[in-house]
Amino acid sequence: MSHISGVRQARKEKTRQALLDAALELLEGQSLSSLGLREVTRAVGIAPTAFYRHFRSVEDLGVALVEEALGSLHPMIRTTVSATGDGEERIARAVELIAGHVDAHPAHVRFIARERHGGVRAVREAIRGQLELFTAEVGEALASDAVSAGWGEEDLLMLAQLYVDQMLMTASLLLEAAAEGGPGERERVAGLAARQLRLISVGRAHWLDLPGGGG
Repeated sequence: MSHISGVRQARKEKTRQALLDAALELLEGQSLSSLGLREVTRAVGIAPTAFYRHFRSVEDLGVALVEEALGSLHPMIRTTVSATGDGEERIARAVELIAGHVDAHPAHVRFIARERHGGVRAVREAIRGQLELFTAEVGEALASDAVSAGWGEEDLLMLAQLYVDQMLMTASLLLEAAAEGGPGERERVAGLAARQLRLISVGRAHWLDLPGGGG
């Protein structure tokens, strides 16, 4: 690649990221279905026609935001599931990691929470697809844990889905608490999340003892 081509490519990538950042900021107070192309390009300071050099549509931009937002979520989920220590230590570490992620990426958390069941089909499907990949990865991590000895693949995926859903719900509630409830509400949400994770862990430990447990 020539120097000139490299400069152009870097400039294009910078503009693309500026569009993503502007859209994410604008989505703090509205849903993607109400976001206008001109609104985004005006925030970046480019002509509306220049938008199409980077994205086919606002929906396409939304799908790119899903990849960016869940890309930031990926390390947190992986670290949460692979945390070491006894049950209580792992639960405390999980809640701490989720809270830290909310503090570091509040706009991403808000975007996924709002658009997961929002009005833009392509974005809903992108979120669902990414979460299915997360669930499969969590299932693989759980399968390597000694507690999972004797579990079938279907049950491991069911458990993985519980963990992923719980982490997403906790992140959303912590975000709301930070915005509206103050430190006391944040502590309440964190405590509730720990109890819910503890309940899942207790059920996991005794699943194979139940009639029909393990398939």
